[in-house]
Amino acid sequence: MSTMQTAAPPTDASPRWRDYYELCKPRVVALMLITALAGMFVATPGMVPLHTLFFGLLGIGLAAGSAAAINHLIDQRIDALMGRTQNRPIPTGRLTTKKALVFSFILGVLAMIILCLFVNVLTAVLTFLALMGYALFYTAYLKRATPQNIVIGGTTGAIPPLLGWTAVTGSLDPHAWLLVLIIFTWTPPHFWALAIHRRDEYARAGIPMLPVTHGIPFTKLCITLYSILLLAVSLLPVAAGMSGLVYFTAALILGLVFIGYALVLQFGHKANMAMKTFQYSILYLLLLFIALLLDHYLTFSVVKL
Repeated sequence: MSTMQTAAPPTDASPRWRDYYELCKPRVVALMLITALAGMFVATPGMVPLHTLFFGLLGIGLAAGSAAAINHLIDQRIDALMGRTQNRPIPTGRLTTKKALVFSFILGVLAMIILCLFVNVLTAVLTFLALMGYALFYTAYLKRATPQNIVIGGTTGAIPPLLGWTAVTGSLDPHAWLLVLIIFTWTPPHFWALAIHRRDEYARAGIPMLPVTHGIPFTKLCITLYSILLLAVSLLPVAAGMSGLVYFTAALILGLVFIGYALVLQFGHKANMAMKTFQYSILYLLLLFIALLLDHYLTFSVVKL
């Protein structure tokens, strides 16, 4: 049975706050803020100043919400064709294009003001570049141009730990880029699993996701190869002397489980395995960065003792 429905026409009723909230993709933004938070705390041996912690996360969060709203605006046509997105505020008419555009503009401007005035200019500039990269370069161009859209555009979604790091230090550090590299490597297997689950919808919307252009078996192979690469990349902080045994153990276990999911997806016949792999990938990233924080402060506490 087709999930395609006709989008409701715009109404004159005032949009609810929940419609604006949904426009910001809160669950995606929350995960980004967790990785930014990790970047903040790992950047310093002590406590992050509360002023930087609050305004840094606020500015980064507002910018991410602005980028998400622009994504809704640009993708409104294809959102109406896909089951998982057809009930979003713009396709259903709960929010007009004009209101969504004004909302995204206000969020973006507020984010830049907060980061410039209360954090530092470097973080503001990097955040602005990430916002433009995701909202315009990825959403408006890459997503429709190549099946490597997620690989090439993954940098914009991987940048939050670097933003958190620069918010605290005001400078770029190679260790921060290791955290970016982890998320950059995580993004393709994470999103390709979802793309397999939603392959028919992407095909109907004309989006050249890897399962659409190269088939599901090839995509499953790529997920397996990337999950192996992710395990290796996730151990780089240990090799660089940035993390210790706690993080190493967690990264090893989480990575092996990820590979296990990928192998079952590729060679097994379990129902809904693509969606299960996608869901595990979210848990993987969350637990990995929690382990990074635990390792950092346990190591710091031992050193102080």
